[in-house]
Amino acid sequence: MKCGIACLLVATSAHAQTAATRVSAGAAAVRSEAPASSNLLRDLDRSLEKVVAKVSPAVVQIVVTGYGPLEDHGHTGTARIARQHAVGAGVIVDPDGYILTNAHVVEGAQRIRVILPSSAADSPLELQPIHAAQILDAKVLGTHKQSDLALLKVEATHLPAAPLRSDVRVHQGELVFAIGSPEGLLDSVTMGVVSSVARQPDPDDPMVYIQTDAAMNPGNSGGPLVDIDGNVVGINTSILSKSGGSEGLGFAIPAAILNFDYQNLRKYGHVRRVAIGARTQNITPTLAAGLGLARSWGAIISDIAAGGAAEAAGLRIDDIVLAIDGRPVLGLPDFIAALYLHPTDQVLQIDVLRGVTRMSFNVAVTVYHEKIGELDDIPDLQKSLVRKLNIFVTGLDGRVKPLLQGIRSDSGIVVVAQTAGPSAVESGLEAGDIIRAIDHTPLESISQLQAIVDNLSTGDPVVVQIERNGRLQYLAFEME
Repeated sequence: MKCGIACLLVATSAHAQTAATRVSAGAAAVRSEAPASSNLLRDLDRSLEKVVAKVSPAVVQIVVTGYGPLEDHGHTGTARIARQHAVGAGVIVDPDGYILTNAHVVEGAQRIRVILPSSAADSPLELQPIHAAQILDAKVLGTHKQSDLALLKVEATHLPAAPLRSDVRVHQGELVFAIGSPEGLLDSVTMGVVSSVARQPDPDDPMVYIQTDAAMNPGNSGGPLVDIDGNVVGINTSILSKSGGSEGLGFAIPAAILNFDYQNLRKYGHVRRVAIGARTQNITPTLAAGLGLARSWGAIISDIAAGGAAEAAGLRIDDIVLAIDGRPVLGLPDFIAALYLHPTDQVLQIDVLRGVTRMSFNVAVTVYHEKIGELDDIPDLQKSLVRKLNIFVTGLDGRVKPLLQGIRSDSGIVVVAQTAGPSAVESGLEAGDIIRAIDHTPLESISQLQAIVDNLSTGDPVVVQIERNGRLQYLAFEME
């Protein structure tokens, strides 16, 4: 009995020592692993800091003063604008002062100032004031409304830049950073992932975007979206939001389009693209079932322009587009991107499925640049405010005539936009109208128009002869 108890005590003691040894070894293992995890986090933190430090010196704040459009004032077909002060962002893409931003950031601008980022402070408590040397006036070299891009130029050299690369690829789920000036907060950085590499928010708009959940707010427009290597993968352009703030649905213009438009804007002042005289749309299962198509997805040719390049090449309505220039077309975004980026001096090769037969065509492209939707978009256009009529006007010169199809003569004054305000005269004038005469007096210059209007008093009847869409008509109203 005693031997048994003694043996039990010895065994229990030995077991306890073994367990204690195991616990001690486990604790040591945990202690040895803890620094490794901490080091990984520190390495990640340092890597992220390096990315931001690499790109942020090239990100500028853009301050715009001028006149911009009001969204809704109950008037249809009439552009109404008011004096505005706007803040956005941009990215320097060339050390000699070339800056990309959004077209909507500089729309209606009378003056554009670029604020360069300040150098890093040595101490977190050290203030870095904005000096005069950091604020530069900029001019618009060109804009492209469809892609919402604008190219600015400042007179400076040796600036920090984030050069564009057309070969950068993005992947769903990868980390990205949005840099800009949300609500005017200069040089702000947010992080997120790529939610989609090719999102088409508006089915009526062929443009496709990178979607990200990196926080964006008003003021981020025009700033870059960058990957973990510091490459510019997009320009932040819009958000989907019910509140007006970030809800994790941000969109950026892809790098391939950035590079293409940048080269065009810098060389021509507008974007030269190709057209083939055909329109396409996405194939849906219902569309495929109704037309008896061979597959229920992809892009189908829905219209062929008479006498156009597509018709001459032999393409037909209901052809399913399989590839352009050897690149697969899985839907309308792929078709638009392939056509958008096709060289203007090369024949386009398009593979289609007609019924169940695969066919290939060579299409001679047409080079064009989209007509500007609003006269106010023309860079350096000399616009005058006729205050009593609350309109902006310009002369009928060589830059304006191509935008006004079928005009009946070369004389008159063109209405660029209508200003907003409680005292606005309801004249009925719209953007694009050509004012031919006032009270039977033919108009030859803006100064003549100004002089006639300045002599009008409250209550005077006014009859304006205008040309609208190639037709002459009278507008009659009383001065207020």
